[in-house]
This record gives sequence, C-alpha cells and structure tokens, in this order.
Amino acid sequence: MSKHIIHTVSILLAGCFLTSCNKFLDKEPLSSLTPEQYLTTESNIASYSTDLYNTLPVHGQWDWGTFQYDNNTDNMAYVTPSDIFAPGFWRVGQTGGSYAFDIIYRCNYFFDKVLPLQQEGKITGIEANIKQYIGEVYFFRAFNYFSKLMALGDFPIVKELYANDLPTLVAVSKRAPCNEVARFILDDLNQALALMPDAPPVGGRNRLNKDAVRLFKSRVALFEGTWLKYFKGTAFVPNGPGWPGKTKNPDYAFPSGSIDGEIDFFLSEAMKEAKTVADKYALVTNTGTYQSNASDPSNAYFDMFGATNMNPFPEIILWKQYDFSLGVTNTIQEFMTKGNNGYGTTRSMINAFVMTDGKPIYKAPYKTSDANAYWGDEDLLLVTKNRDSRARIFFKKPGDNNLHSDPGQQGVKTEPYPDITSATPSLKYTTGYAIRKGLNFDGYQTNQNYSTSGSIIFRAAEAYLNYIEACYERTGQIDGIADAYWKAIRKRALINEDYQYTISLTSMEKEAETDWGAYSAGKLVDATLYNIRRERRCELMAEGFRPMDIRRWRSLDQMISTPYHIQGINLWDKTAALDAYKGLLKEGGNVSPKSFSKYLSPYHIFSNNRVYNGYRWNMAHYLEPIAIQHFLITGNGDAARSPLYQNPGWPLTANERPK
Repeated sequence: MSKHIIHTVSILLAGCFLTSCNKFLDKEPLSSLTPEQYLTTESNIASYSTDLYNTLPVHGQWDWGTFQYDNNTDNMAYVTPSDIFAPGFWRVGQTGGSYAFDIIYRCNYFFDKVLPLQQEGKITGIEANIKQYIGEVYFFRAFNYFSKLMALGDFPIVKELYANDLPTLVAVSKRAPCNEVARFILDDLNQALALMPDAPPVGGRNRLNKDAVRLFKSRVALFEGTWLKYFKGTAFVPNGPGWPGKTKNPDYAFPSGSIDGEIDFFLSEAMKEAKTVADKYALVTNTGTYQSNASDPSNAYFDMFGATNMNPFPEIILWKQYDFSLGVTNTIQEFMTKGNNGYGTTRSMINAFVMTDGKPIYKAPYKTSDANAYWGDEDLLLVTKNRDSRARIFFKKPGDNNLHSDPGQQGVKTEPYPDITSATPSLKYTTGYAIRKGLNFDGYQTNQNYSTSGSIIFRAAEAYLNYIEACYERTGQIDGIADAYWKAIRKRALINEDYQYTISLTSMEKEAETDWGAYSAGKLVDATLYNIRRERRCELMAEGFRPMDIRRWRSLDQMISTPYHIQGINLWDKTAALDAYKGLLKEGGNVSPKSFSKYLSPYHIFSNNRVYNGYRWNMAHYLEPIAIQHFLITGNGDAARSPLYQNPGWPLTANERPK
C-alpha cells in the first residue's frame, strides 16, 4: 500500500512535455504552482491524460514489441522457458508482483483535484475537450484495473484518495470479488463513454475515442463472463468451494442473484458493445498474396500491421505513431527480418490454419494435384501451400524478400533457412518457424533503433470475434449477426465461408494433440466452440491475446497430468539434410534428438532444462501470488491479521511453492 505515494510534481512535468506547452516561459514556474492551480486549464489536463498513454501496450526499444506477447503459450516460445510451466519453480515473492496501485493512484489523484474544479466551472477551455480528457482518465483507470483482474482476480476497489496513514489504508485494502472488480471496470468505461464526444478534439486515431472504449469494454466483459463460466465450482470464483475470500466476505451475494446471472450479464455486455463497434467498421481487404517485390501488387491487410502511417486502414481504431525526428522509435523491423528476436512460432500455431476449402489439414488430400491438397510440413517452402491466406502471407519462407530496398545495418533482405543453432538469443529461430506479421518493406527501417512502424492498440476484427464467442457462450447458438461476422472474417482470409463445413470435419481428438484451446477444465470442448477459438487464434496471432484467452477458457488443466512439449519445424524428415545445415546440427547439443521427435523441440535439447520433460501445470498458476510484504504491512507485521487473502493454492510464506 506504500505505493500510493508518488511524486506529484514529476508527473505534472512529464505531462507538460508530452504536448505543446504554448508560451511556456510566460507561465508561472511549475515549482510554485499547487495542483489546484496547475489542473485548471484544458491543456494541462490534456497533458496529464496524455502521460497515461504510456501505460498502453505498444512497441518499445530493444524488443519485438507487442508481437512477442503471445510468448509462453502454444502459439509462441522464447529461447528460455517460463517457470509457470515448471511447477515448483514459481514461488511466492517477498516483494514485487502485480499488487500495486501506482497507476490507480495517479488516476484517483486526478479525479480528486479535477472533478471539483470542473463542477465549479474553474477549468478554462472548451468544455467538450475537458470532458474528453477526464473520460480518458476513467479509461486508463479501467485499463489498469483490468490488468489487476487478469493477474490477481479479486482486488481492492479504490475509487478515491485516502489519508496517508496506515489504519486508513488498511481499511480500504479489502479485496473485492473478481466479478465486482469487472463491474467496476465497466462502470468506469461507461463514465468514459458518457463524457467523451463522438470524436476526440485532437489526435485522430492516435487518441482514444468512444469505439476504442466500447471495444475494450467488450473485451473485459467477455473475459469475466468466460472466467466465471469455466471456473464455476472452484476456488477461483466468489462463493466457490475453497474460495479464499469467503472468510473476509462471509455474506457475499452476487448482484444478479447467482453466478449464472453474472455470466449472462457479462456475456450480454460483451455482445452489445462488440456489435456496436463491428457494425461500424469494415475489414481491410486482403489479396491473399505476399508482396515479395516492389513491383508486385500490394496487400493492404498485410501492410496494415507494419505501416508507419496507419490512418489509411479503417479497421484500426487506435494506434500509436512513431517519429524519428522526435526520437520516438522502436526496434520492430530489426527483428522482423531475422528470427523475431528469439520468439519462435510453434507447430501448434501453424497447424491451426485450415485449407482454403475449409478442411482441417488432417482431412485434406495429401500431396496431390488437388488445389486444396495438404503438402505436409517436411518442406518449409510448402507447409502453407493451399492453406488459409493468413498462414501464407504471415509465415516466413526461405528465399522470399523481406525488404524492397537495401537493408539497414540490422536488416536481412532475403529470408534464409532459419538459424536454429545460433548462440545469440536475438538471432536464434527458436522453433524454426518465424512470422512476418508487422513487417515493413522499407530497408531504412532496419537500421538500429530507426523503426517507426506504428503500434496497433485496438482494431475492429476483435469486435467481430468477441461477438461470435460471447453469443455462442451465452446461447449455445450462432445467431444471424454472429454468422455474418464469422463469414466476413473467413472471406477476408480467403477460405471457404461455410464454417459449418469446417466444424463437420473437425476431430477434437486430433486438434487436442497440439491446441490448448481444444480444452476447458481438462475436457474437450465441442467442435463449434473449438472452431470459434481457432478463428480467434488465427486472426489475432502474435497480437497478445493468447495468454489471456487460454486462462479465461481454463485451457491448461490437462497439463497437470499430461506433459506438453513445445514443437517447431519438422527438422528430421528432410530439412536437416539441406546444405544450409550440413555439419551444424548436434543432437542433444544444439538441436533436439530425432529419437525424441522429428519436430524441433527447443526445450528438449539439454536435460537440465526445467521443462525438458514437457510443460506441466499447477492450478494455482492461473493467478499470480500476492507478495508477502503486502500482508505484513496491512497486518501490522502479522500476515494472518491482514484484510488481504492469498490466491488459491499459494502459501502465505515467501519463497514457497504452491500446494
């Protein structure tokens, strides 16, 4: 709770320099201004809100930006594995973790100072603009609370500033049930919608707008609705058996009367907000081809993800712009032409993409002249042949041109066979598979720290997918609206629009071999729900949704008893014999042995790797533990007296593993 204390002056200064401070030298020095004086103008309120944009997930420097956020899932794997898949290695911390209030405090501080001034008419500027910026702060508080909800579940709802004394802060430390936190987030987003005009006063699609808020609202509601549905009857939901919050909330009752009522409420909200957004935005056109040369026709769908100016793509609702002249750059393109900074895409991910006629790969003719034949995975040049166009354009293939102009100092113009043995993590093709979703063809962008590719924050395709899933989860049916959205997504992917055809040919046992989304609570889901999840997975690949999705679907239980091995390219049938690898491959030294699998298994090379025998799971890992310092502070040195409670399965002792 000590993180409630921040340095106000530094925040105000940071905000000022993010926007133009007109006639700055004519103003009274900031050091002599009280917050009540500073937060009395539209421009200063805008600066405060602008500073909070830094809390959004966007591309940064020295990494692969948002494209690496699918890591530690069945979509993507880094050079080294995570402790979350090695039960016993992830332990309760003494300090740190997600239990923090710094961003929440910044928002509450703003409301404490600004809302009274606004009500008294003491803020100068255009009222509609002032409301926009206040609405943005409501959004950012909601956005930060959602990160707490996903990480910790139950969490204290802190709406205002409190006296900086221990008894007061302890009193407000009581964790609210997760569904109440989600409802609070939706309330904040409703506040934002009520305040914000139809279009932001400045910034265009680089500034928050109502549709971005609605889309995020649908995301939150879908998350909570499915979390409650799949964890119903467990300690991870209010009033479930063993729920650790019961002792602190003995008489808790759901606002809607039951957990089923809560599920229906959230899924209904998800459908409503998703439809509002989806109906306003058409999907960007996809030619289905990769533009290997500058003279080839361009593909707007491909270009959208790596463009420096994303305004021409109407599907994008909110994005961050970079500007080299202002020193605002990222390193995306350096890693796009190489091995994705060590983040390898998996065999499981590529297996999810169906054939152009809609057949799963195991139902397609094998290596025939049929235009929808599956050509196997032995040859990297043929693995996406006749497949969903998203696989064809977004997966790298040796020999393709990455760039249409001379490369910068970090660029690679022609894609080589993957470097699967590199000792340099940023250069290693961890699984052998790499993607080019987000690639920009301008070689100049591959100079070190020169990339100005935009960063997508919200795009409308998510709204289509949110509606489809929420509709089926709530009603068990695909209604006419969901039907139209699903066909639109498949039409853009240039595959058979008849999703029922794919469903009819789906073998859940086959899909379960590699796809975690085939499961919920350790059991196979039905083929319709699975294909909804498949569509979401393929469309949103490498956009950071997979970690959230597999947790809210409760799609990891099966690994409690059955280990899962991350796999990449088919190495040993054909690829290992290519000239590119002669004399380089050492089984058990730099690649996994063929006696284990014909597929490259990056974590089954060295026996001292903590996941050498496969990923395993512990139910406690669905939520993070709360660090012990927070219990000691709020319990006056006695963790048992704290109003907090630990998450299911995690102990109240530092450096201890979950039960």
